[in-house]
Amino acid sequence: MHFGGIYEDEVVGKMYDRKLMRRFVRYIAPYRRLIWVVLVMLPIMAVTKLAQPWLLKSAIDNHIVTGKLEGLPLLAAGFLGLIFAESAVTFVEVYLLQYVGQKVMYDIRIELFAHIQRLSARFFDQTPVGSLVSRLTSDIEVLGEMFAAGIVTIVGDVMVLAGIVGIMLWMNVKLSLVTFSVLPLLIWVAFTFRNWMRVAFRQVRARLGNLSAFLAESLGGMMVVQLFNRERDEAREFRRLNESYRDANLPVITWDAALYAVVESLSSVAVALIIWYGGGEIVKETLSFGALVAFIQYIERFFSPIRDLSAKYSVMQGAMASLERIFGLLDKKEEEQEPARLLVSPPQAAAVAAAGGRRTPGSISFSDLWFAYHNEDYVLKGFSLEVKSGEKVALVGETGGGKTTVTRLLSRLYEINRGCISIDGTDIREMSLKSLRSRIGVVLQDPYLFTGTIAYNISLGDPEAAKRVERAAAVVGADRFIRQLPKGFDEEVRERGGNFSAGERQLISFARAVAFDPEILVLDEATASVDPASERLIQQGLEGLMEGRTTLVVAHRLSTIRDADRIVVIHRGEKAEEGTHAELLAAKGLYYRLYQLQFKE
Repeated sequence: MHFGGIYEDEVVGKMYDRKLMRRFVRYIAPYRRLIWVVLVMLPIMAVTKLAQPWLLKSAIDNHIVTGKLEGLPLLAAGFLGLIFAESAVTFVEVYLLQYVGQKVMYDIRIELFAHIQRLSARFFDQTPVGSLVSRLTSDIEVLGEMFAAGIVTIVGDVMVLAGIVGIMLWMNVKLSLVTFSVLPLLIWVAFTFRNWMRVAFRQVRARLGNLSAFLAESLGGMMVVQLFNRERDEAREFRRLNESYRDANLPVITWDAALYAVVESLSSVAVALIIWYGGGEIVKETLSFGALVAFIQYIERFFSPIRDLSAKYSVMQGAMASLERIFGLLDKKEEEQEPARLLVSPPQAAAVAAAGGRRTPGSISFSDLWFAYHNEDYVLKGFSLEVKSGEKVALVGETGGGKTTVTRLLSRLYEINRGCISIDGTDIREMSLKSLRSRIGVVLQDPYLFTGTIAYNISLGDPEAAKRVERAAAVVGADRFIRQLPKGFDEEVRERGGNFSAGERQLISFARAVAFDPEILVLDEATASVDPASERLIQQGLEGLMEGRTTLVVAHRLSTIRDADRIVVIHRGEKAEEGTHAELLAAKGLYYRLYQLQFKE
């Protein structure tokens, strides 16, 4: 079972409704004029609903019972007009609420996606992609359902209920009190079900996140699943998660059905009480037949919004659970985009001064770096290195020794625990992330291509980089295969570049790094997926690219870094050796042993 533990979506919750709604209202605020239009229409809606039973009472008592049919057609026409008016107002109300709901969902998605993009690499290490997709899609869709159910129309329902209570009390106080005797039980049931339904909805949203995360991971790795005949195991795991999601929905269905059934039963009890007590009043001639019919109509209209409210209540509880998850994600701390304005500590300042103060563009200083991904389990331990402008430095060592971590810290994908990294004498924590990362071009071992064209994947939509697409491709030799394609640079790229070979994808990623014209290049096992012929082409292109630029190369294949100005051997998070290829071979230390392991016959 590969799905569980850190990948289990947390059951976020226990925020108060009032706090959630207060935060949610700010998304509705830009559309308050439309909401006010709906609110103005609510009293009109209430009047059309309340007037219909009154017209029916008048028709029965003043015309049908008395046999005076004069004026009855006029009442019938008025009744029909009220129905048409109610329909027209309902249409406008529902349309505006749906419109506002779509606008609000759009705004929240934009904010949430922008926020996710600013979260740290550490967050993505611990959070499955499917869970984030669930929040951006299904959780936000629930908010649309909340608008569709008519969150604002609850105000209208309250108006109608208040109007019905007032009219019924005015018509007959005793009959009204008999009818309303079921309300205390109804209120108790509603408040009791409230907490149960919220807990159930939290479980539903969390289990859906788990299911989405599993699907994203399993479908993304389908080739591995098929190659190792793991389809049955994946199906078994999917069945487990699907069952978990189904079972989480069962309490929701139970409480929803129970609430609706209780409301329906109490409505029938109220009608029965009206017929029982009202029938006696008619016999005593203290209540008219028309008033009894009107009472039945009013009580039906009284419980109708309550029945609707039970459905809306279910949607509202689901929306509250979704808001908890959405706001919980929005509350995650972002990467610090702007400079932290940290002062360089005296020892670090001395190191910078000793190195000659401010340097030529692209010089890098790693000073006494300590870093751990988890707690005190340090990956780097006091690592220090000076890289001059335009110098090519290779980082080698055993897997897990800390080579890639050095490059990640340089780009501030992770924040340093202790120590300092400076570029041209300036602490990288004093630079904005945008400024820092615009100076660094990174090529990874596993290149990531996006759906679109080759030109887009090289420039990533940046206007300045777009001007350098063809030149960048020529520098790394990618133009040789691109120009042979039917559409050239406009050739479509399928998901993750599945229609290109591993070497071609890597060449495109090289061209991407060139197009952004960085001062510093980071090549993290960049030629690992490239065949020898393509590697020679890339090496030729990189000679021009690296001219005047500082380059850090992380490599396991030692043949690719023989011509580096310096080679640094990192062993268990510390700098163990440093020198040229020839110097390190002559020293017969760690590098010599690594070289012998790779090239011994």
